[in-house]
Amino acid sequence: MVDTRVPVPAPDVVRTPSGRGRAALAVDWWPSQLPEDVTISQRTLITADGEVTRGTLYRPRRATETVFCLMHPRQDLRQHPFVPGLLAAGHAVWAQVGRSVGNDMQLVHESALLDVAAGVESLRDAGFGQIILIGHSGGSGLYSFYTEQALTEPARRIARTPGGAPTKLPEAPMPEPDGLVLVAPHPGQGRLLLAAIDPSVADENDPFSLIPELDPFARDNGFGDPPEGSHYSPEFVARYRQAQRDRVARIDSRAHELIADQLAVRKKVKSGTATETERRRSILTPVITTYRTDADLRCMDLGLDPSERPYGSVISARPAVSNFGVNGFGRLTTPEAWLSTWSGLSSNASLERALAGVTVPTLLIEFTGDCSVFPGDIEAALKTLAAADVRRVAIRADHFGRPLDKGGESGIAPAVGEIVTWSQERAK
Repeated sequence: MVDTRVPVPAPDVVRTPSGRGRAALAVDWWPSQLPEDVTISQRTLITADGEVTRGTLYRPRRATETVFCLMHPRQDLRQHPFVPGLLAAGHAVWAQVGRSVGNDMQLVHESALLDVAAGVESLRDAGFGQIILIGHSGGSGLYSFYTEQALTEPARRIARTPGGAPTKLPEAPMPEPDGLVLVAPHPGQGRLLLAAIDPSVADENDPFSLIPELDPFARDNGFGDPPEGSHYSPEFVARYRQAQRDRVARIDSRAHELIADQLAVRKKVKSGTATETERRRSILTPVITTYRTDADLRCMDLGLDPSERPYGSVISARPAVSNFGVNGFGRLTTPEAWLSTWSGLSSNASLERALAGVTVPTLLIEFTGDCSVFPGDIEAALKTLAAADVRRVAIRADHFGRPLDKGGESGIAPAVGEIVTWSQERAK
């Protein structure tokens, strides 16, 4: 029997202005370091809407009929830390790159599902008997959404995006996966931002505008630096959460207005009655700027939804600084992308919503020191998951699978071991 607990290098780290390392979902390994019998093929696929998506298929010479898929709506996972261990266990790995990787300004999740569909269809055509989707972090929302739509009768699939554009999902081939693995599954990009957006912004055009009674970094409201941390009252938390929803609703309204305005001028262009200015407006896609999006109270107050996580967010150890920085979620988006991906009120890519339609066997792996996914998020996901075959595993690690303590063990190898064992037990 192959030992899946292979040593995996630590993730690359990008230093942020706050001084804390922020890891992408990648590791410092090269294809030449993979098992010698692994073949690597690059594939370019055309989606149902005529766009291009790419992926890498890693395949051992004596591979099983199982292939594990890795994809994230915003990141390139072709060197994900799970790849070496899955290959060492004798399984193929498909690591796909979506059309919006590296630039999520125009990320529309309904379109990203067509990327996933093209990848899964190519794997079925290649003869793989067991296709397992592994969603890590934001990949969980993407793959859960895909699985839910793939399991839905084509005529009942989502026909239009939250912004009103046709999705092509009812017409697209969407092969069903055989299983779904959720690793550190945050509740979807929109729900993630809904919990992290700073509601004390008084004016969307002024990043320094402030509503003092909602300021999460004011000591009068309960804020505190580490190690003592923050202590927010239940009353403040309730007001804060409602204000977050109100801010997102206002941005949603603005997004709809911008889309409606552009559609109106395009209609005039088509009728031949548009002015030159209106012609230009019909071409220009407006961009929404959303300031201050790293302010989830749970990241500063460890008594809220407690876990083994340290003080700070997945972006920075000092949210009071990074909240004003450039690396926050959903900072620049088109109106369509905001509604489809970043709105916690409008997006269809909510994990909780999608899992209600997921019935394939599901493995959920939570990392106990996660600064992005909290115990309450896990419980909410499991509560709505429709699958009868569900396994939940907790592993001591941070959001990226790194050790919680200096010199401690990584969570990557244990996670890979759980995935391999679980899939083998369900192999056809």
